[in-house]
Amino acid sequence: MTPRAGELDEALALLDRARVPADLFGDDAAEAARRYRRLARLLHPDATRGRTRAAFIRLTALWRAHTGADASVITTRRHSYRVTGDPVRGDLAQLYAAEPDGARVLLKMPRDPRDGDLLEREAVALRQLPKDGDGRFLPYVPRLVESFRHRDEASGAQRQVNALAALEGFHTLAEVRRAFPGGLDPRDAAWMWRRLLVGLGFAHRAGVLHGAVLPDHVMIHPAEHGLVLVDWCYSVPGCYAGTDPSGRVPAMVDRYADWYPPEVPARGTASPATDIFMATRCVTELMGDRAPKAMRAFARGCLLPAQRRRPSDAWRLLEELDELLERLYGPRRFRPFHLPEQN
Repeated sequence: MTPRAGELDEALALLDRARVPADLFGDDAAEAARRYRRLARLLHPDATRGRTRAAFIRLTALWRAHTGADASVITTRRHSYRVTGDPVRGDLAQLYAAEPDGARVLLKMPRDPRDGDLLEREAVALRQLPKDGDGRFLPYVPRLVESFRHRDEASGAQRQVNALAALEGFHTLAEVRRAFPGGLDPRDAAWMWRRLLVGLGFAHRAGVLHGAVLPDHVMIHPAEHGLVLVDWCYSVPGCYAGTDPSGRVPAMVDRYADWYPPEVPARGTASPATDIFMATRCVTELMGDRAPKAMRAFARGCLLPAQRRRPSDAWRLLEELDELLERLYGPRRFRPFHLPEQN
């Protein structure tokens, strides 16, 4: 609910005059809690489209000092997470670095509590993949530590949170593209393409469509030639088992609206060919004009508008890609890859 201008101005003035917690909350515990809840409701950034973020941070700091609470720790039945540093902004969530029991994780928390269903969708997918997929390929997807509900102490809003094992040394394909504005050498793009098809083949065999194979959701490890598909919030888990009979991708990333195949904006049923379309787009964008003619022709077959005419088996497509790469570059061999420093 958006606060009325007069109420908001009054709340900001009270906060501005406060020099110590007692100036704002007084000495009575019950009254202090009531005042805090009212001010938090008025000043919460969700209610003002972010305009009162600085004021809300100061209010929270004064309340923590007043109560002696440590809001940087989130405790669940399984772990105690100490949040460190500033959050990283994702498509629909904030990512907070945290350390439970000495490990490093990312707490993924939606900015809008109403997007909790997409976080739940990701948790379902990340549970299904190790359960129904080939364990050899688990390094291609994030590890879900746990999924839980967290109550915002300020607004009282309940948010779904996914705790994901942190990835070290990985970079998105969006970063790779920025590092090579003239286009990536196709020999380097080749191993990324191969790894991407392995990751999709693994997921599809486990009955999960990713639904958003986009440059920000594909991460590579330059030195180790590793690849991880992240952000499974747009996935269609259980689509073959009938648990999601619609088979539709639930939402789109607005800034990549023109990257999706026609069936997604049309709210049609998605398929493995949907993921293969977007994966191909990722790799062709990396290479730009440097892709050989034969490789461009291979990619065109994966980018056909008609879903049924596109390849739908990532494993078979990988075999065909390997044959193409051998014709172009000879027997496969490890090619070191370095990502230059970006300003």
